[in-house]
Amino acid sequence: MPPEPTSSDGRIVGFMDIGTNAVRLLLVRFNPNRSYTILTRQREAVRLGEGEFPEQRLQQQAMHRAVLVCARFADMARSYGAAEIVAVATSASREAENQRRFLKLLEQKARLDVRVVSGKEEARLIYLGVSSGVNLGGQRALFLDIGGGSTEVAVGDQHQYEHLDTLKLGAIRLTTLFFLPGETDPIPPARYNLVKAYVRNISVRAVQKLRQHKFDIAIGSSGTIVTLAEIAARLFRKRPWRKEDTLSREQLREVIRLLCSLSTEERRSVPGMNPERADIIIGGAAVLDVLMEELKLPDLRVSERGLRDGLLMEYLSRTEHGGLEPIGFRERSVLQLGRSCGFNEAHARTVERLALELFDTARELRLHRLGDWQRELLGYSALLHDLGMFLSYDNHNAHSAYVIRNAELLGFDQTEQAIMAATALFHGKALPRKKNPEFAALDKRSRAIVRVLCIFLRLAESLDRSHMGVVEHARFTAARRKRAVLEIQSAQDCQLELWGLANHEKAFSKVFKRKLVVEGPGRTGGKKSE
Repeated sequence: MPPEPTSSDGRIVGFMDIGTNAVRLLLVRFNPNRSYTILTRQREAVRLGEGEFPEQRLQQQAMHRAVLVCARFADMARSYGAAEIVAVATSASREAENQRRFLKLLEQKARLDVRVVSGKEEARLIYLGVSSGVNLGGQRALFLDIGGGSTEVAVGDQHQYEHLDTLKLGAIRLTTLFFLPGETDPIPPARYNLVKAYVRNISVRAVQKLRQHKFDIAIGSSGTIVTLAEIAARLFRKRPWRKEDTLSREQLREVIRLLCSLSTEERRSVPGMNPERADIIIGGAAVLDVLMEELKLPDLRVSERGLRDGLLMEYLSRTEHGGLEPIGFRERSVLQLGRSCGFNEAHARTVERLALELFDTARELRLHRLGDWQRELLGYSALLHDLGMFLSYDNHNAHSAYVIRNAELLGFDQTEQAIMAATALFHGKALPRKKNPEFAALDKRSRAIVRVLCIFLRLAESLDRSHMGVVEHARFTAARRKRAVLEIQSAQDCQLELWGLANHEKAFSKVFKRKLVVEGPGRTGGKKSE
């Protein structure tokens, strides 16, 4: 059993999603330094909506399964020392005539005060959870989430939704309506088309409303969509699904043809299939098939985030425990990682400021041609460059790179994390070389970016060598054919910082093809740093 937390350990909160198909738990510790730590993620299939939808009544056995799992999850959260459990129930519960009976059982057996959310509120929470884990930039996205009893849709950008809707279409609902209990035979095309026709009829008004909104990309979430994407990755890419993969309409149709041709038992053995979903996957796939067809979506990105992540985001925004600054979610994700590792935030902020100033002034002088995207990655690399210190000072560059590359940084793709990791790795004395596995693993474009970014990070780190923030400004003021002039401004003694720059003159010359000339306190123009 985990130890009881002390007051200095922060506040522990559980977030529980009681869905039509499964119960999910997210257990989080909110730390005093304004970061949070995911303690555990749990999921258990309970089939709460099984047999419900014809009569709108939760079945006794289904309620028993759900209450038992909820009680166990609640006990687990309390064993960790959870001060609060935020629990919501969705489609199966909100439509059930015996909803009050179910909620009473949860209160009595699991000591949970469960809030039943409306379809649009469910869509809003899913939007919060999914949008907080993907980098949309200036794009507007369509969000699709196919649950056991309902499908939620939203349209919005990184920070705000503009449309929410819910459809009474879900994997368990459609399985109950179109297939007999225990039916396991392959599904003929004519029968699958009947399911699609029903989905098309139920979704017609929702589709008409969605067509009135403009969006640049589509993002799908939920176990159904993740499973379909996983099967497609194994079928077409011959490897497991990765978060940067998209699921095309053609791939989806091929996956559906394969699944329909198999019995339920055979479906369980399909590479990428979650065996628990083999009997309900066709119903969920039909919803996605129709929506992609009607909305003319060529493909969609896939997210593993969902409602329980939205509950966390909602909690962070509404309570003092989040302590969130008014910053972008990508920077918030980086700070969350840094604070979880106990980084020196003051030093990291100083290095970030100096690195970006070096980047900007060098760009003005056309020392490089990198843009705002690379600038953003440099800033994040600077914030996290010393992250590995929490493991060991020795070889902390490599430790930092490993953590950055493998951390769950929300909104970053694998390429971005690999660039940031390599930039942090080479902010010391070693130069990036192809014989280094981390550098060799990058594509040609990414290697070129890292060569430039790591130089700015090296210089910025040296300019805060004492961790005292004595250097106020560091600017490139001239870039001639054979030399680049770096001007250092400080009202205090910064000799230690100036000495540190000498270690990087060779690397600077190799990347920028110019000699680095430093001007600063106690220096004369054109005099080489010593």
